[in-house]
Amino acid sequence: MMDAVQKDIDERSNLTSSNKFEMLLFRLGGDANGERSELFGINVFKIREIVAMPEITGIAGSRPHMLGVVNLRGQIIPVLDLPAIVGCIPKTGLNILLVTEFARTTQGFAVEAVEDIVRLDWSQVLSAENTAAGHTVTSIARLDGNVEGSRLAQVLDVETILRDMGAPGEQDVDPEEIGDKVVLRPGTVVLAADDSVVARSLIEQGLEAMGVPFIMTKTGKEAWERLQSLAASAEAEGKTIQDKVALVLSDLEMPEMDGFTLTRNIKQSQKFASIPVVIHSSLSGTTNEEHVRSVGANAYVAKFNAEELAATLRKALAGK
Repeated sequence: MMDAVQKDIDERSNLTSSNKFEMLLFRLGGDANGERSELFGINVFKIREIVAMPEITGIAGSRPHMLGVVNLRGQIIPVLDLPAIVGCIPKTGLNILLVTEFARTTQGFAVEAVEDIVRLDWSQVLSAENTAAGHTVTSIARLDGNVEGSRLAQVLDVETILRDMGAPGEQDVDPEEIGDKVVLRPGTVVLAADDSVVARSLIEQGLEAMGVPFIMTKTGKEAWERLQSLAASAEAEGKTIQDKVALVLSDLEMPEMDGFTLTRNIKQSQKFASIPVVIHSSLSGTTNEEHVRSVGANAYVAKFNAEELAATLRKALAGK
């Protein structure tokens, strides 16, 4: 099973041209009575490899839910107890290690079992923010499509999980490192989109430190609708959208509409094409950066470094 899943990951095709993605489904265990082992999911792009649980070396003084480290292919990788983090109890133990690589870091997540890889349209994924889901779940995927009784999988907000496991007292954004303020054309804003609560907070802090007015949205669909609304307002005032929006800053992974589709919509529109688009994503690696270029984005910057974000915004605005 693991070999087949790993093969699927290695051979996955480029789905970004159609608002689709592949999600790895896994189980973390059930409740205290061993019941209700729910499905969880993570974007396949974030998975470097899947291995049977290797020997873990405990680290003295480590934070709760940090199991220790493993030595995998010459690299020392921290291992997090994912069931404990989300409040599940594995029935058969922590059998599988998901090695993830994104946001400039590599880490392993211990899980009970790997289930499958499914191909989904982002329209099948809805934001979980207004549901009873905890802050570690960013969205809910309807695995069988938009139909009644569809199986559901909880898409984990790995950025928030890693942030929660980070060093206490860490300062998110240091205004001193930003440098000179980022100057926008008077009357314009940055339109930003990100589905992670933690990511939005960091982006807002960064943009405020840069002295940049902004509008924050939670999905690509919301950003696209807001852009159209701003364009209608501009037209009513005898202006253009360029008088309202200086730049679009977008995540890649988002419910309903991903950042690839948002960028493509903008760049294929005669009305919006001249607006710079900067992709700000935890999905790192040359493959994703090539995809970003292919849909017409002006720049890519990996999460999260406020100084690099400010420099990228300045460059994109100057290139306009």
